[in-house]
Amino acid sequence: MTSTPAAADTLRRFWEDTNTVPSDYDAVFTGDLGACGSVLLKELLAREGFVLGEHHRDCGLMLFDRRRQDVHAGGSGCGCAASVLCGHILPAMARGELTNILFVATGALMSVTSSKQGESIPSIAHLLHLTTA
Repeated sequence: MTSTPAAADTLRRFWEDTNTVPSDYDAVFTGDLGACGSVLLKELLAREGFVLGEHHRDCGLMLFDRRRQDVHAGGSGCGCAASVLCGHILPAMARGELTNILFVATGALMSVTSSKQGESIPSIAHLLHLTTA
C-alpha cells in the first residue's frame, strides 16, 4: 500500500499528458498494491476525476488466493508485477485477448536505517503503455 500514492500520481500524470482516461485501455495493471492499496488507488484517482472502475487489476491480488493463503499485505511489488507480466499479460496480448494496457510496476524503497530514524518510506511507480497496434 505504500506505493499507492506513487501509482496514482504516475497514472494521473500519464492520462493528463496523453489526454486519455482509464476506459481507453483494456486494463490498468499495478504491482502488488493489495486489496487496501487498490481501494485507496481508486479513491485517490476519483478525487482527480479519473474513474478506474473494473479496468484495474492488481498483480498481487491476481497471484494470491486470499481465502486460502495467509498473505496479509501481499508480496513483493516487483516480483508480483514481473510474474504477472510474463505469465499472464504478455501471453494474453500474444493471443489477442489484450491489445492496449497500462502496466504500472510499483515498489517501496525500504531502508532499515531510515525506518529506525522515523523517516517516511519513499515509493516509486514506473508506467509502461503496452499495445499490439
